[in-house]
Amino acid sequence: AVFVGPYLWTIDPQYIDIRARSQGPSWSHPMGTDQLGRDTLARLLAGGQVSLAVGISAMLLALVVGALIGVLSGYFHLLDGPLMRLTDLFLALPLLPLLLVIIMLFRDTLRSAFGPETGIFFLIVFVIGITSWMQTARIVRGDVLALKEREFVIASKSIGTSPFRMILRHILPNVLSPITVSATLGIANAIITESALSFLGLGFPSDFPTWGRLLYDSTDYLQQYPERVIWPGLAISLTVLSVNYIGDGFRDALDPRIRGR
Repeated sequence: AVFVGPYLWTIDPQYIDIRARSQGPSWSHPMGTDQLGRDTLARLLAGGQVSLAVGISAMLLALVVGALIGVLSGYFHLLDGPLMRLTDLFLALPLLPLLLVIIMLFRDTLRSAFGPETGIFFLIVFVIGITSWMQTARIVRGDVLALKEREFVIASKSIGTSPFRMILRHILPNVLSPITVSATLGIANAIITESALSFLGLGFPSDFPTWGRLLYDSTDYLQQYPERVIWPGLAISLTVLSVNYIGDGFRDALDPRIRGR
């Protein structure tokens, strides 16, 4: 709906119509309008594209960092201690206050360098991705430690395979299953984190809709127009629930023990 909907519902999400402000659901505006007369359905679809783009980009960054640290920690014994202590350090940090401090420090710099929307997008993707890799690293490390003792790895070592080639040809293909599951769950966590930051007013600009920003803008009108909060909240909930189901499906499809093989 988020990616196909704007081609079907072609109303500009930024179009302001003061005469139609704060209207309830109707045929011309199925989800009503906001305090400036902007169509809520169009803003919900546009905001979903931004929220999903942030979730997928942050997940990819967390996946690359987590898989790299997990593989290096599990395969090279000398790196295991320092990398796992680094992982413990990130796990011990209070994430939400850390995110707020990073955004407050670098928001204006990136806005002036890349523009208000692109700069905030890069900043939010970076801070979410760089604080979400720890679970992936732990999972990958455990699988690599088990794979290191398998016969095919020992046989490959005996013929002089280099560590780099060993990791690419034998280790990584065998840890794709937990990485894929972690990726799907990471999208859900990134969407919730971005929504929380936007809800606190530290995300994208007010004229750049995301689901969290729509929630933030609707709180002042909660008593008069409660449906404004329901629509973006429902979109976040359904998306996170769907992504979690996809993660469970990937786990069942990629785990040979569950398939009975």
